[in-house]
Amino acid sequence: MLILGIPCLVLRFLLQEVSFQCVLQDVQTQLFCFQTCTRAKGSMYHALTYATILEMQAMMTFDSQDIMNAGNTMKEAQAIYGQKHRIKEIHAEICYAECLLQRAALTFLQDENMVSFIKGSIKVRNSYQTYRELDSLIHSPHYVKGENHPHFEGGVKLGVGAFNLTLSMLPSRIVRLLEFVGFSGNKEHGLRQLQEGASVYSFRSVLCTMLLLCYHTFMTFVLGTGKGNVEEAEKLLKPYLARYPKGSIFLFFAGRIETIRGNVDGAIKRFEECCEAQQNWKQFHHMCYWELMWCFTYKRQWKMAYFYADLLSKENTWSKATYIYMKAAYLCMFGPDDHKPFGDDDVALYRAVPSLKLKIAGKSLPTEKFAIRKSRRYLSSNPVPLPVPVLEMMYVWNGYAVIGKCPDLTGGILECLEDAEAALERSPGNSYLFVDDQCVIKLLKGLCLKYLGKISEAEEHFTYIHLNEKKIKYDHYLIPNALLELALLYLDQDRREDAVKILERAKQNYKNYSMETRTHFRIQAALHQAKLSPENGVLEAEVSC
Repeated sequence: MLILGIPCLVLRFLLQEVSFQCVLQDVQTQLFCFQTCTRAKGSMYHALTYATILEMQAMMTFDSQDIMNAGNTMKEAQAIYGQKHRIKEIHAEICYAECLLQRAALTFLQDENMVSFIKGSIKVRNSYQTYRELDSLIHSPHYVKGENHPHFEGGVKLGVGAFNLTLSMLPSRIVRLLEFVGFSGNKEHGLRQLQEGASVYSFRSVLCTMLLLCYHTFMTFVLGTGKGNVEEAEKLLKPYLARYPKGSIFLFFAGRIETIRGNVDGAIKRFEECCEAQQNWKQFHHMCYWELMWCFTYKRQWKMAYFYADLLSKENTWSKATYIYMKAAYLCMFGPDDHKPFGDDDVALYRAVPSLKLKIAGKSLPTEKFAIRKSRRYLSSNPVPLPVPVLEMMYVWNGYAVIGKCPDLTGGILECLEDAEAALERSPGNSYLFVDDQCVIKLLKGLCLKYLGKISEAEEHFTYIHLNEKKIKYDHYLIPNALLELALLYLDQDRREDAVKILERAKQNYKNYSMETRTHFRIQAALHQAKLSPENGVLEAEVSC
C-alpha cells in the first residue's frame, strides 16, 4: 500500500489543478466543446485534455459513474497513442506517460482489491520509467529539437518535477522501500524542473505553475513545517491573476496566499470572490467553504465557522464524518447566551461521526479516523467533554503557523486555551482523561507562546508533555508532536544538533498513533530544514535522514 501515496498525491495536484481553461471560464461550455469536437477522437492532446477534465470531475465528485466515464475516456485516449505512434512520435510517449498515471489513480479509486492495486502500481512505475527515459533523451547529444519541442520538454519537466517533489517529501521509511523498487526523488531537482517548466510557455506550463502553487501554499503547511515561500507563490500567480482576474482557481490561490500571510480578512474576501466567479462546479465552492471555515476560526467567530461546516456537511460528500465533527466542535464553543441552530445537539452530532466513515482507495481518511477516536468519548451515557476540539483540529491542519503571523489572532486563541485550562482544573473529580486533556491544551498553548515570542514558556509546555507521556491514556499522538514542535523551536534558535536528536527520537520511538503519517511528513520536512546550512542553504552530509 505504500506506493499508493505517489499516484494519489501527484494525480490530485495534476487533476485538481488542471482546470486552467475550464475553471477560468465555464466548465460546462468547455466540456461541451470537447465532446462535440471530432478532434478529440483522433488528436493526442485533445483526447488527453478531454479525458483529464473528466478525470478531474471524477476526482472532485467521487461519483462511480463519473469514475467509469473518465476511465473509459482515458482508455480511448491511450488507444490513440498506441505503440505505433509512440515509436514515431515522442509527443505520443509523453501523453502516454501522463495517461498511465491518471489511469492508475482511477484504478485505485474504482476498486479496493489487491489485483487493482497491483495493476495501478504497475502503471505508476511504467509512467515513472517513461518520464526518466524521456528526460535522458532531452539531455542526450542525439536529441534534435523540433518545431514543438517546448511542449514536449514542458511535459517531461512536469512529470519529472512532480515525481521528484512528491517522492522527496515522503517519510524516509517509505522512501527506502520505494528506492528498492526503483523510485527516487530529489526535492531541489523537482522544484527546479517545475520552475523551468512554468517559466517557458507550453501546453503544460500552467500545470507546472499550479503544482508549484500547491506546494508553496498547501504542502509546506499541511505536510511541512509551515515555512512556505509566499513571495515565490505570489510571483507565479501574478501574471495569471492579471490575465484572468475572475478565474476561480487563481482567486483561490490568492486567498491561500493571504491566509499564509496572516491577512485573514483579505483571505475571506478572496474566497468569497472565488465562489462568485463560477457556479458550475459546486465542489470548487466547497474548497472555499473549508478555507472560510478556518478563517473564521482564526478570528474566533464561531457562528460563521459553524455556518460553513454546516454547508459542507449538507452539500459535500468528501468527508461527512469530519464536517459533522466540526459542527459539533463549533457548537461547544458557543456561549451560554448564543442561540444554537434548531435541532443541532453537539452530543448527538459526535455520536453520529463513527457511522459516517469513508474509504477512498481502500484506505480510511486519517482526519476521519482522528475525529472518530475523539468522538468515542460521547458514546457512553456519561460522556466526558472534549476540552478544545476546534483548536485541536486546527493544529492537525497546522493553523497555528497561520495565526502566528498575527499577534492579535494568536493572543485571542491563547485566551481561549487559558479559559479551557481553568475550566479543566475546575472539572468535578478531574476525570480519568485529565492528563490527556491537560496535555492537549499544553501543546496548543506552547505553540501560541512560541509565536508570541515567549520561547522559554513554550519549551516548558512541550517538555511537560514528554515528561508525562506514561500518564497519557489515549492521545498518544501528543508525544511525538510535542517533540516535533520542540525540535522546530530549537531550529528557530539554530540549535540544529539538539533538534535533529529530538526529531530522530520522535520518528523512531513512537508508532500507531493518530495522524502518524502526517506527523512523519512533518518530521521529514523538519529534518530537511535541519540539514540546510544557514549560510547558503546547501545540504550538509553529516545529518542523516
